[in-house]
Amino acid sequence: MNFRTTFRRAFVATLPVMAGYMVLGIAFGILLRDKGYGLPWAFAMSLFIFAGSLQFVAVNLMATGASLISTALMTLLVNARHLFYGISMLTRYRGIGKAKPYLIFSLTDETYALVCSGAPEGTDEKTYYLLVSAMDQCWWVTGSVLGSLIGSALTINTRGIDFAMTALFVTIFTEQLITIHDRIPAAIGVGASVLCLVIFGSSGFLIPAMVLISALLFAYSLRGGKEDAGSGGNDPDGGDDPAGKGGAA
Repeated sequence: MNFRTTFRRAFVATLPVMAGYMVLGIAFGILLRDKGYGLPWAFAMSLFIFAGSLQFVAVNLMATGASLISTALMTLLVNARHLFYGISMLTRYRGIGKAKPYLIFSLTDETYALVCSGAPEGTDEKTYYLLVSAMDQCWWVTGSVLGSLIGSALTINTRGIDFAMTALFVTIFTEQLITIHDRIPAAIGVGASVLCLVIFGSSGFLIPAMVLISALLFAYSLRGGKEDAGSGGNDPDGGDDPAGKGGAA
């Protein structure tokens, strides 16, 4: 297969991701600089962690001196969704070779969406997946570094910047709420969060809320599985969408 063609197709495919990653990466770099962590921290975190939402959470964890146990638990809960991503990639990444560990590491939400679309015709599949993953990380690292440099060169009011990632997920949540048929998981997420906020307060509700949401969603999935088995697994809408009737990756 032509490497130049594969590279060009991967580059074009990641351009929308670049637009988002550059903006969010810059916000992360500025916020990290504001908390007293400079360019080496921004570069290293984006290179070795490469998890946007977790990196934003990590800024506050580092700034407040959170314990290792709290940090580990928060990391597990925030990135738990990647366990399901990984399971769905078992077949697609089979026989991928030495690049497999990196492909697993770099499987972000956006990269997952691109990889699930498959490699374009006329490209080498394995090379395409590797290039998409590497380019997406390059955009994120570049944005983080730029943000750190901007934060050091300019005096910027960082109030509200830490809401950038939250705003992204609110937008995704709203879009899914409009398009999906089953809104019970969304209700579980909102209800559990509000309940834990009332009980534990704004400074301590996040971990209990995520634990409760995970438990309730797991119970709901088991209940749904039993209903599907009892009904013969027929989709009332006649669709074959394994992601849950139009849910975004």
